[in-house]
Amino acid sequence: MKYKDYYEILGVSRDADTAAIKSAYRKLARKYHPDVNKTKEAEEKFKDINEAYEVLSDKAKRQRYDSLGANWQGGADYTPPPGFENFSFNFNQGGTQNFDFNGSGFSDFFSSLFGDMMGNMSSQTGSRTYGGFDFTQNARSTRQRRAAQPKTEDLDITKNLNVTAKEIFEGKPISVTFSEMEKCNQCHGNGYCSNCGGTGIVSHQRTVKVKLPKGITEGKKVRLKGEGKTDAYGNKGNLYLVVHFKDSEYEFDGDNLIKEVEVTPPEAVLGCSKEITTLHGKINIKIPAGVSSGQSLRLKQMGLPKTSGYGDLNAKIKIVISKNLSKEVIELYKQIQKLS
Repeated sequence: MKYKDYYEILGVSRDADTAAIKSAYRKLARKYHPDVNKTKEAEEKFKDINEAYEVLSDKAKRQRYDSLGANWQGGADYTPPPGFENFSFNFNQGGTQNFDFNGSGFSDFFSSLFGDMMGNMSSQTGSRTYGGFDFTQNARSTRQRRAAQPKTEDLDITKNLNVTAKEIFEGKPISVTFSEMEKCNQCHGNGYCSNCGGTGIVSHQRTVKVKLPKGITEGKKVRLKGEGKTDAYGNKGNLYLVVHFKDSEYEFDGDNLIKEVEVTPPEAVLGCSKEITTLHGKINIKIPAGVSSGQSLRLKQMGLPKTSGYGDLNAKIKIVISKNLSKEVIELYKQIQKLS
């Protein structure tokens, strides 16, 4: 088998301390991580980096590795030193050593030195963390990693949606723009890349279109399937929009609407005809004589669309008095006051 110079792989000296080893490892791991570098060469390099860090970051493994001496040349033929010859290695006819160790994914060289330490690893989930990076080492671990994927409901997003009476009435798709913050998909929230500026979090705006169903009510949730967050496995959550009625012209009462109609005191006393604007167009309504402020006149089928037909529009009377009354008008009010 071939000797591996783990110090050379990480680019550190043999007397490097733990901090230097960890720093070198993180730098190389970011460069050759499979999520960033898709080349076959990078994949092999990444395995070597992973293996080198596994040894040099562990005091016991590093001590055993250093016992080989410093005169080995990278790539030279290697025979296990005294004390390691009792391990059982199987060879196939092609001369390639076959080490399983529960599919750890490490090289034969590593296995020949640390096979006795692999037992503890086999009982683990298979997902190991080195310097903040999480790596899966075998097929079994991959299955477990998939099993550990977040539930799709964890990827759901809930946002408030303020809509006007006109938007509900017209029934056209409404554009919704919102800001979204999530873990950086390049460094996976570890904060080691320029994409997130080292924060591990990225923020971006998204715009979606939603068509509200007829009969929508205040507080109702509208689901947009697959418009939620997306995880590293390609799973998509849903976007839930909580509908809130917000309108400066109308009040909402289910499918019915309330609209204020202003009248002057003489109009309230004598009655009149008023043109008002509704969702259905402009109409004339008759204000009866003697109407009081706060009184409502019901206009059938002039409200919001329902699953069948429309709700009503309640014209709520509001008596208003001008703030710029002339002296003559004020005198007339005084006379009316005396007569009433």
